[in-house]
Amino acid sequence: MFTGIIKAKGCITALKWKDGDVKLSVSSNDLPWSSYEEGESIAVNGVCLTAVSLRDDGFDTDVSNETLDVTALGKLEIGSIINLEPALSFGNRLGGHLVSGHVDCVGYVKSIMSDARSVRISIEVPTEYSHYIVKKGSVCVDGVSLTINNVSGDIFDLNIIPYTADETIIGDYIEGSIVNIEVDLLARYLEKLITRERNTLEKSS
Repeated sequence: MFTGIIKAKGCITALKWKDGDVKLSVSSNDLPWSSYEEGESIAVNGVCLTAVSLRDDGFDTDVSNETLDVTALGKLEIGSIINLEPALSFGNRLGGHLVSGHVDCVGYVKSIMSDARSVRISIEVPTEYSHYIVKKGSVCVDGVSLTINNVSGDIFDLNIIPYTADETIIGDYIEGSIVNIEVDLLARYLEKLITRERNTLEKSS
């Protein structure tokens, strides 16, 4: 599990494609890599990946064909800057919201506008996921826990404060950027419980 609070930015230093999937090498000087172990989970742009090997300045990870199909990781290139968050440790402060690292879909940045010192970003998601997006609810965009300001159909608005823009890759977004989206886990669980209850009532009536 993760919190959606990005701990560092990193850089893709190598990509090795093989039989439809890819091995990524990630570097960052802002995380204590010696304190982690091989096999640990690390979120890359909100995608939970396994550190198959560790180095003094980063780690290597394998990205499966399935993950490439449902996320934007396949768009990464050598030199791409990424958001990084190690898995949540027991006892850590939960500063964002509970994030699984299992991306639901990709979204597209529709517009970017200045809003005082902040930036207002509009993102479009596939219609089948838009009902999970609610005003003042939570969403995870490229691994960043954010509050939804407004919703109109399949498009939702976010207000990005200067700190978030500086400390994550959100500050590098342009119109048309493809982003990883994970909807709120609670919304998914509630939907399943309500659907199950409705089906039970229909069967008993």
